[in-house]
This record gives sequence, structure tokens and C-alpha cells, in this order.
Amino acid sequence: MTNATYRAGIIGLGFIGGADQVSGDALGQHVSGLDGTHFDALSNHPRVNLVAGSSRNAGRRERFAQRMDAAIYADWKAMLAQETLDIVSVATYAPVHAEITVACAEQGIRAIYCEKPIATRLPDAEQMVKACDEAGALLVLNHQRRFNLNHRSLRDFIAADGLGELTSASLQWGSGRLGNVGTHMIDALLMLTGQKIQAVSATLDLAGKPDCRGPEFRDPGGWGVIRLEGGIVVTVDAGDYAKVPGRIILNGTEGRAISDGSSVTFEYWDGRGEHWGSTSNGVTGMDRAVTEIVAWLDDGTEFPYAASGAVDTMETIVGFHASHGRNAAWTELPLSGSDREREVLCG
Repeated sequence: MTNATYRAGIIGLGFIGGADQVSGDALGQHVSGLDGTHFDALSNHPRVNLVAGSSRNAGRRERFAQRMDAAIYADWKAMLAQETLDIVSVATYAPVHAEITVACAEQGIRAIYCEKPIATRLPDAEQMVKACDEAGALLVLNHQRRFNLNHRSLRDFIAADGLGELTSASLQWGSGRLGNVGTHMIDALLMLTGQKIQAVSATLDLAGKPDCRGPEFRDPGGWGVIRLEGGIVVTVDAGDYAKVPGRIILNGTEGRAISDGSSVTFEYWDGRGEHWGSTSNGVTGMDRAVTEIVAWLDDGTEFPYAASGAVDTMETIVGFHASHGRNAAWTELPLSGSDREREVLCG
């Protein structure tokens, strides 16, 4: 058993990267409500030393330095050039994920823990996976539900026909933002069902809700239908100003499961009920992700989440935009032609 320690750095010291509440205030969100941050998850692991951080923002650099004895950089390229790192968290806005991730892989970083969505363009997402595969690097996307024990148990329960044969499903959440919020829900759907998406039909919400990350981002919500490879139909309800609770509902011949992100409620058609409460016990999804990254670094222990799943999720989101452009016509996946070049300006 190895006792090796690993050196880590964070690129992007804002809300989820640096656990920076000042940045959270600008977004109208609280760090305490997150399922972990890169700063906390890396700092919490006893065999990870967080030794460096990079941000373009002087205030974020200063606040990071007040909490962590680490090298601070204004330029992430300088950090990669001057530091010897095993793990790098890429916690920047999505449009630059590809450039940074590819550079990390080429620099020899062994594990890259990247924020979601994976990118804003499908070719960029594919380039990230290819670069990491060629370098032998582990690419991990921060879709926290992949690391939630209830979600993993629900995946296994469904695979064992605990709900009987799946018949339909639905995704709903408030706040719109298919790229930044919907990415969690769609990725969780892929995880829980174990099925690929065949086609989508969608209408975007063009209410013009301002994006909390700034005017340079345009990430609408919307409504739609997803058809899985097994023929199962999934409805999506995610308008920009929706007030619906965030949940995934999976219907089967024996009953249904309702997941709110941390707990799961079962309603069986014979009248039985069951509830799985939160299993975190103070361990966040990001804590668990870092633990599994360390296990991979130790001895190549198989990582439970292939980065290609995040590409499939991004392709679905782009597919929503492509379908909307054709008046909600069914759009087949994988995408082809000009649809593959569409950019979703999510943060």
C-alpha cells in the first residue's frame, strides 16, 4: 500500500474553485450549499498537498493566499511551467476548459479534475478526451451525482430491475441554463439508465433571462423530449423562470424513483413506499471524487466515470439547440455536419 503524497494546483480561484464566497455573492449563491469545492476537496485529502493556485483576478488571488500557504499565479501557463503537479483542477469558465485541459495533458499532469460543462463546443470536448487519452492522463468531470452514493445505489437498483422494466422518465429543474445546470441532470440520466441518447426534440426558452455569470454568456433553459436507445421517452421541463423543484423521476412497471440530488423516494404501484436519506455523513461528492482520483494515481484503480460520458452530455445539450433551430424537429445523435460546430455559451 502506497503512502505517496500528490501535489495539486487549482486554475480558477472563484466560487467553486477557490471556495470564494465573494465570487458566490456575485452569483447569488452560497459556498455552503455546494456539494464540495475544489479547494476543500483537495485540502481535505490527507495525501494531497494543495501547493498552487492561479487566477486572473487579484482579489481572488489575495483571498486564496490568506487561507492557503501556496504559490499564487496570475497566469495559469506560468503555474504549469514552474510547478511540478500531479493533480490540476480546472475551475474556470467553460469556454477555456479545452485549452487548459489540453495544456495540462501535454505538460504531463496525471489527473485533471475539470468543472462542468466539459466545454462549449463538441469538437473541443472531444479534443480534451483525446489529448488526455494520448497522454495517459485521467480526465474527471465534476458532475457530482456520479459520486453520490445514493445515485450509485439507484443505478445498480435500476440495473437489477428494482423498478421493473423502465417505461419513461422526466427531468425538471428551476433556473433554466441547459448548459450549466442541465448538464448535471442529463449526465445523471445517462448514469442511472445506462443508456445512450438516440434523439432529442426541444424548444429553448427565449425569455432573455440574464446569465448570472455575465452578459458574455447566453445559456437558456427550455423544454423537450429525449429518446433513449431502448425507446424510453424522457420529458424535460426547465424554463428560465421555472419554479419547479429539481428532480429526476424514473418510472418502471413496478414503481417509480424520485431523486432530488441527495435523497431518493420510491413509490411502488402496489402501495409500498421507501425513502433513502442523504448518505453524505459530511463527505461531499467532490471529496469522494478526489479520493477516487488518488486511488487511480496510486495503482491505476479503475475510475468509475469515463470522461466520454461528459461528451455525450454536451452533445445532448447542443442537440437541444440544433432541434430548436429546426422548430423542435427530432434531431438524431450523434450530431453531424454544422450541428457539431454549434457553440453553447454556458459559463
